[in-house]
Amino acid sequence: MVAFLAYALVIVFMILIMTKKMSPFAALTVVPLVFGIGGVIFGIWHADIGAAALNGLKTTSVTAIMLLFAVLFFTLMIDTGLFDPLSNAMIRFAKGDPLKVMMATVLLSAGVSLNGDGTTTMIIVCSAFVPIYKKLNMKLLDLAVLTILSHSIMNLLPWGGPTARVIAVLHLNESQVLRGLVPMIIFGEIYMVIVAYIMGKQERKRLGILNFTEDHIRELTTITDPEVLKIRRPKKIWINLVLTIIVLIMLIWGIVPSAVIFIAATALGLVINYTSVKEQRARIEANMPDAGSVAMVVIAAGIFMGILSGTHMDLAIANSMSSVIPDEFGKYWGLIVAFISAPGTFFLSNDAFYFGVLPVLAKTGATYGFTSLQLGFASLIGQAFHLLSPLVPFIYVLLRLTDVDMGQWQKKSALWGIGIFVIYILVALAFGLMPLTGKA
Repeated sequence: MVAFLAYALVIVFMILIMTKKMSPFAALTVVPLVFGIGGVIFGIWHADIGAAALNGLKTTSVTAIMLLFAVLFFTLMIDTGLFDPLSNAMIRFAKGDPLKVMMATVLLSAGVSLNGDGTTTMIIVCSAFVPIYKKLNMKLLDLAVLTILSHSIMNLLPWGGPTARVIAVLHLNESQVLRGLVPMIIFGEIYMVIVAYIMGKQERKRLGILNFTEDHIRELTTITDPEVLKIRRPKKIWINLVLTIIVLIMLIWGIVPSAVIFIAATALGLVINYTSVKEQRARIEANMPDAGSVAMVVIAAGIFMGILSGTHMDLAIANSMSSVIPDEFGKYWGLIVAFISAPGTFFLSNDAFYFGVLPVLAKTGATYGFTSLQLGFASLIGQAFHLLSPLVPFIYVLLRLTDVDMGQWQKKSALWGIGIFVIYILVALAFGLMPLTGKA
């Protein structure tokens, strides 16, 4: 009965998320409370639901704080104009060469994606490159493909959506996860540069090279929006760059908790760039909606996980799954999770998969000798395809800005995404992030 209710909880949760009957925050909170309290009323378990939910909140609160201030910090750096020189440099580097334009697209997408926000990345990259692609008669479909795939790789950073969920659900250390993801991200972006080179060679052959004049370049790199100019701080770009580099070094080093790093960095960024309290409040209020909504979901996930664990529903599902999986397949559970994560994160939202399915996969994997960290890496491999899902809101921003057909975009992106998926698996195996077999 416990296993049945556990499966029912996960299914109901996923249906509510997929049909948009509830927001992720509401579903993560209401569904487990209803099932948890219902189980107590009917005598199925005697758990203290309030205590279980509170215990769960304790496990996700630090991750939520880290995520909140990570998004605030990187969005603040975008506001100050830290990434403007990168964008302008990519435009000057590309000039009128289709090959260089495509390589610059990948590099700018990767750089801007540091803030972990997909909508911001799509707007910045498309604003910089749509005019160039049109002027050179290049295919905007290629721009959409290169941008989303490059962003999908950088989205693995711990303050990105999927990894933050994995850390919260499996109670992992942020720095340990980041150190493991670095080689996956590096090799993934190298692959994307190669993809851009291949696609660029084809476009160069088709179109030739058009040398931009200095007037063309100045037109493309000049900001004219007065509201944007008002919040830019071009004279403080070097101190912002140093601050960002220090933050990244400390994150990888892991000697200070990530949440503390981002809180301090956000405070310093505000003080350095916006001297008045009014300006600081305006930046926080402008950027809080995106940061706050993601943090709320991670906090609510604590209630979901706490009740699932406190009522032993997670153990019931794990035992039921392990009992029907042949041992010869169980020892390859890491690879199984990696392959499940591809369709799982495409057809389900990240919330549904990582909060509803991953805990079950992790519990089952533990019986075959896989650690939570190993299965966390395995579950992220499917992110090679997740951002092609129609369930991802900001892809519609990309499709609108580039005016391309979703079906064509998904098809071409998926073909190149296979390469990212394969690279993730090979890197995970080579670096011991996801062993081929468990130790059971």
